Amino acid sequence: MVFLGGLGEIGRNCACIEVEGRIIVLDCGIMFPDPDMPGIDLVLPEFTYLRERADKVDGIVLTHGHEDHTGGLAYLLRDLQAPIYGSELTVGLARHRVEEAGLSDKTTFTAVKDGDRVRVGPCDVEFIPVTHSVPDAMAIAFHTPQGVILHSGDFKLDLQPVDGRRTDLARMGELARTDGIRLLLSDSTNAEEPGFTASESSVGHTLQRVFASKPGKRIVVACFASHMHRVQQIIDAATANGRRVATLGRSMGKNVELGVRLGIITLPKDALVPIEDVDTVPPGEMCVISTGSQGEPMSALSLMATGDNKWLRIGPGDVVVISAHPIPGNEWSVGRVIDDLHRRGAEVVHSGAEAVHVSGHARQGELQTLMAVTRPECFVPVHGEYRHLVHHARIGLAMGIAPSKVLLCEDGDAVQLGAKGISRDGKVPAGYVYVDGTVGDIGHGVLRDRQKLAEEGVVMVVVTVDNHQGSLSGAPVIETRGWVHATEAEALLDEASDVVGAAVTQALRDGARDIEVLSRHARKALGKFVGDRTRRRPMIVPVVLLV
Repeated sequence: MVFLGGLGEIGRNCACIEVEGRIIVLDCGIMFPDPDMPGIDLVLPEFTYLRERADKVDGIVLTHGHEDHTGGLAYLLRDLQAPIYGSELTVGLARHRVEEAGLSDKTTFTAVKDGDRVRVGPCDVEFIPVTHSVPDAMAIAFHTPQGVILHSGDFKLDLQPVDGRRTDLARMGELARTDGIRLLLSDSTNAEEPGFTASESSVGHTLQRVFASKPGKRIVVACFASHMHRVQQIIDAATANGRRVATLGRSMGKNVELGVRLGIITLPKDALVPIEDVDTVPPGEMCVISTGSQGEPMSALSLMATGDNKWLRIGPGDVVVISAHPIPGNEWSVGRVIDDLHRRGAEVVHSGAEAVHVSGHARQGELQTLMAVTRPECFVPVHGEYRHLVHHARIGLAMGIAPSKVLLCEDGDAVQLGAKGISRDGKVPAGYVYVDGTVGDIGHGVLRDRQKLAEEGVVMVVVTVDNHQGSLSGAPVIETRGWVHATEAEALLDEASDVVGAAVTQALRDGARDIEVLSRHARKALGKFVGDRTRRRPMIVPVVLLV
């Protein structure tokens, strides 16, 4: 196995199962940028390993439809062609992204049902139902010549799921009893959390109570568009309290339409109101289901908070329910949106005040239960930040797995499963690939430049040289952004101009005429001056003009 992402961060989940020289890709996700990644829209796995072996890839298997497991497909399919396998909903969500990228001709989509077993290359791939925060999530059992490799997918043990579809521990136990499970790869997201994760259906009870307590007020609920069971419970709470429903946000509208078509979402007749007609319905009879629960800058909820949403203006008398926890790194963005909603006079209900959200990931009790049922010979914790992987590895040891059979891996690690057990098998490229809008992939150098600009600013000097006379045509002009404010530091800028002028003049006297050489002298002189005088290291940009 080769891990290209998801081990050491939340997101970018991507792994490769290599059997008899053929490759099956397991998930292909994205990660949303950290605050120290200015201008970056999303982060991808590095696909070098797959790009170099594109002719060996037999298929792409998806555990579920979340972006951190499917969002990178449109980028991977630029480099290779392979069929995609997943549940009907997972395939439907993935198809949207692939079609938007114009890459439908690079793949075929195969929808599987719970319990299906499909031949992909030299390997039988079995799809086992698990409960998660998106419907139709799967654990994947790879039946290989070295035995069964079981990947839990993102899961929890919800005994009262909204759709009645529980994690199939019985099938996993049967595999353990018959074929035996050689290697378990299991979701580590909540490995630090003791106990058991609450049932998704518990959120429905809270929503019913919140809706019943807000008569006469318009209610807006923000959640993940892919969380169709949450959307269903919002619809149920709204209609039970005499409200109609509108969707806000492109992905929410598309996913609700998909969910209704697949029978995952039940929407009572005449309950749906077009968003453009929302103001025609009395506030106490209206519920809007919106995207933007993570405070994304251009999301529907963020635009509502700033008064820039063209469909809905939030004000006193509105209640906004944020039915999600902030993803790590998004806390500040979500907090800002909540502040702005309060400034507009709205009442805000969030998971810090009411139980309007539960996790879709297993806690320690559930992780121990899975290990007790599956009785794996070997174990690699996956899907989580490094501390999550460490805690999960400790759980494996406590459950009796031999220390030599528990591997703590990171992105880029390759492991081999053989007759004697599991062992490390080198490293492959697995760095971050940054995507900036329509610019496409950008390198680490561009990101470092942006970080430097954000932290230190930029100073540009324009030097005009009379090439015939071998002298300056005038004093160098200093422009700065983010270093000092020009109107407040004229003396400092004049001094900087003199320093650069002297350095370039000396270079000219020494016979320098090449733009690159003169630029180097200007940069060195200005950089030393700035560092000595202000103890700062902004980006120095010299521009030399020969006239």
